[in-house]
Amino acid sequence: LGIPQVKILGKSAQDLDWNFIREDGSRMPVDEYPYYRVSTTGKVLKIFIMGIDPGHEAEIKWVLVNAYPEFDGGNSLRRVVVMLTDVSDIKCADEQIRRHLEHLTALVDVDRAINFSFDLELSMTTLLTHVIVQLNVDAADVLLLEPTSQTLKYVAGRGFHNNLAEHKTQHLGEGYAGRVALKCSVIHIPDLAKEHNLLLDGKFQKGENFVSYHGVPLIAKGQIVGVLEVFHRTRIVRNEEWMDFLKALAAQAAIAIDNVTLFDDLQRSNRELAAAYDATIEGWSRALELRDNETEGHTQRVASLTVKLARLFGLSDAELVQVRWGALLHDIGKMGVPDEILFKHEALTDAEWVVMKKHTVFAYEMLSPIRYLRAALDIPCAHHEKWDGTGYPFGLKGEQIPLVARIFAVVDVWDALRSDRLYRSSWPVEKVREHIRSLAGTHFDPHVVKLCLDSDLLAGQDYER
Repeated sequence: LGIPQVKILGKSAQDLDWNFIREDGSRMPVDEYPYYRVSTTGKVLKIFIMGIDPGHEAEIKWVLVNAYPEFDGGNSLRRVVVMLTDVSDIKCADEQIRRHLEHLTALVDVDRAINFSFDLELSMTTLLTHVIVQLNVDAADVLLLEPTSQTLKYVAGRGFHNNLAEHKTQHLGEGYAGRVALKCSVIHIPDLAKEHNLLLDGKFQKGENFVSYHGVPLIAKGQIVGVLEVFHRTRIVRNEEWMDFLKALAAQAAIAIDNVTLFDDLQRSNRELAAAYDATIEGWSRALELRDNETEGHTQRVASLTVKLARLFGLSDAELVQVRWGALLHDIGKMGVPDEILFKHEALTDAEWVVMKKHTVFAYEMLSPIRYLRAALDIPCAHHEKWDGTGYPFGLKGEQIPLVARIFAVVDVWDALRSDRLYRSSWPVEKVREHIRSLAGTHFDPHVVKLCLDSDLLAGQDYER
């Protein structure tokens, strides 16, 4: 056991100033000592494992215990034989395997949090929980590097007694975390009391009583993205295994930050692209209005009203974007109609009507090659279809007509009749209501007419006189 013979020869079990340890690490009470258990029961003690703490800061030894009683001729207990086999190496190996398994489980848990959530604070909170539990530290936080300002800002923390860490902001090279980020290397301060206070100023340290510090850079794809800090309130020697696991958790934190950054960049790019699409489509719609002053403002109004009414029918936000784009471009096919037909003041001939009706087909030919507008084709291509099947271009009937085209058809007629034209004044609200009701079941979907008129969204639209 590595204990000098002089300390045990000639001594009884009661004389040995040892502490016995249960296998779970707790202190063993005297009545569980092998000698006492055998001497009080007179029975052989089955093999079990316990720890021996010789005291004087000596290393705990783990032993396999086998004890049995010896009796004299009169069946009186003569002595207790206790045999101890040193199994410290085996116990140490088992403990190491257990720790490795716990560490692996922790890494899997953190990896799951990273992969299933783009909430950085949530991912970092999961990671810091494992940092504190698995590494037996008192407090930890993660600081995120903002590239534009070159500053480190608090993202998440655990184990602090006050909330001052949440307000921590440091420039590169400033304080311990700033030095970690600048040098891209681990910093260990074993005794904070001996260091000039670069980080733990009096305000931050108040009530915390940290005595040592580790800072680890968070590096993703060769770039510093933040710093993981751990704080200790007691002086404990950390071995290589402990440090390796800290670095492994830091690597996980870096991956999480990189994933969230990529996701945020992608979302921003998508928003910018969607805004560019929207601006382009609005530009096209305004170009159409400039070409035909008679419909000025009409496109924006019908687009807004169609979106509001489509929402009442339960369409999703993504679908409503396509509805808006389709409404803005509902007459884009007229760009393919010759000016002499489009702007003719007299009644169109039958042959000219054939050409005019082709504007819905022209819309399909113009928009269908544009992938992001394919979902917006229903209104430009089908808003002249009629509920009874007498519309164009395909003569669709009833629910064969896309819902958004049925909604838009009502809105288009409402706006046209409520607006002043060169050849007539706008109609009053009630007259338009009655006209649209009269066309329910022939031109329009009766259900759409009822919902549109009952909602008061159409009547609430302002029209300038």
